Amino acid sequence: MSSLLRTLLAVACCLLLPGCYVLQAAHGEAQVLSRRQPISRVIADPHTPPKLRATLTQVLAARDFASRSLGLPDNRSYRLYADIGRKYVVWNVVAAPEFSLVPLHWCFPIVGCVAYRGYFKQQQAEHFAQQLRMRGDDVTIDDVPAYSTLGRFADPVLNTMLDYGDAELAGIIFHELAHQLIYVPGDSSFDEAFAVTVEQEGVRRWLLLNDRVQDLRRYEESAARQLQYLALFRRYRAQLAHLYASGLPAAPMRARKRAILASLAGEMRALGERLHAPHAYEDWLEQGLNNADLASLATYYDCVPGFQRMLAQQHGDLQRFYQAVRELARLPQRERDAAVCTTPSG
Repeated sequence: MSSLLRTLLAVACCLLLPGCYVLQAAHGEAQVLSRRQPISRVIADPHTPPKLRATLTQVLAARDFASRSLGLPDNRSYRLYADIGRKYVVWNVVAAPEFSLVPLHWCFPIVGCVAYRGYFKQQQAEHFAQQLRMRGDDVTIDDVPAYSTLGRFADPVLNTMLDYGDAELAGIIFHELAHQLIYVPGDSSFDEAFAVTVEQEGVRRWLLLNDRVQDLRRYEESAARQLQYLALFRRYRAQLAHLYASGLPAAPMRARKRAILASLAGEMRALGERLHAPHAYEDWLEQGLNNADLASLATYYDCVPGFQRMLAQQHGDLQRFYQAVRELARLPQRERDAAVCTTPSG
């Protein structure tokens, strides 16, 4: 049975359930899959714009590198292209209670429980986000250029992925293929941090292979700036966690929370001025920071240093690193967290 037919059957089954969240996901996935075509065909098409042809040529080279040199799955994923006619493919709703930094989780077949809920239409994401806000939760909506079906389908390169520069585009491909390689249902922090680690290491090796020394320097400078923001967020999360555990009544706790987030916003702006470089958090500053913003970042980055330590312990050998991660993935979550999500003492 073809991948597209399986998706359409999922849509048909979901039609039996009024208001089914899975319906929009299955319908959105079917639309993406229906627009796929081999990248080689797009490159060969004389009507393909030269810029797109050049980008997709680089994509194929990076895709081959991913399997040949990074040991990532060798399949049809990211050897196909789909133009879906919009800027983002999915809008992820992330939420946390008013006085908590622990994100809400939603549980689904195959992927388990995840710290977000994705929508293929922005309006639907906004509607769900508003429902959560009305009950008092902090909410943020993340614009998503790519996602992984964990190898269930041949995921295409999307037009939504092409505006980030070719190094970043290669990184997206490495990240999503890493999810196909190792994925622990119900542990978003583990899964995303592992994929970020593979993405960053893969981009560095990709740029070195192609002797792109200046591009590597810029990539590493960007990563160093990101680390400064992450350290700032981590410091303020600790302040908020202490506040939320204090037992203060709601009104003074709410006032103190606003003051802490305002101070964080001020430090973010000051850091941006010192670095003389744009950052990815301007929308958050404009909309007002909240628990969901900080929880979303924690999901992706808190455990990255632990995975980087694991890679270093394997002397950069990716196959040994993957095996160590697989062994860790078999352990209970508490042991996984202790291994990669806790800062070592001393």
